[in-house]
Amino acid sequence: MLKYVDYDIVFDEVPDEVALAVSLSLCPNHCEGCHSPYLRQDIGEELTLERLASIIRCYRSGITCLCLMGGDGDTHSLEQLARSLRTAFPTLRLAWYSGRQQLPESMDVTIWDYVKLGPYIPKLGPLTSPTTNQRLYRILSDSTLDDLTPRFWRDKTSNGKIEATVPLKTLLNP
Repeated sequence: MLKYVDYDIVFDEVPDEVALAVSLSLCPNHCEGCHSPYLRQDIGEELTLERLASIIRCYRSGITCLCLMGGDGDTHSLEQLARSLRTAFPTLRLAWYSGRQQLPESMDVTIWDYVKLGPYIPKLGPLTSPTTNQRLYRILSDSTLDDLTPRFWRDKTSNGKIEATVPLKTLLNP
């Protein structure tokens, strides 16, 4: 089961998107230095398609993307929800922020437009740090992943010009 705690309109989670970010609870990752440790708890309301569709309809004219923050504890339900959202809102882009190092092998990543992977590791920093282990990928039509992470870096020594695509299979659990 998926549970959500809160949601907000955000501008900096996915480049070039105005996202409705929904925070999911029951996070199993327990990252050291987590900015939202309360999301580890069994709190919030059940996130059903009907409830989420109602929230999306309230903001649909102002958003381009739905960003589900978490869901690592029940990836099967997360995938089912994303499939239903694709049908209900075919032009809304979908993002999943996961604390996992790799995607679950069983997950069909093509249901997502964006996926963020990697637990937060304090010494490596967040997405805004060039030393981060976290990565935000755009899923391309040929199932390769375009690494958008350099677009977050505040230290622009790279000028955000690093272009990288990787085969999907490199990010799946064996």
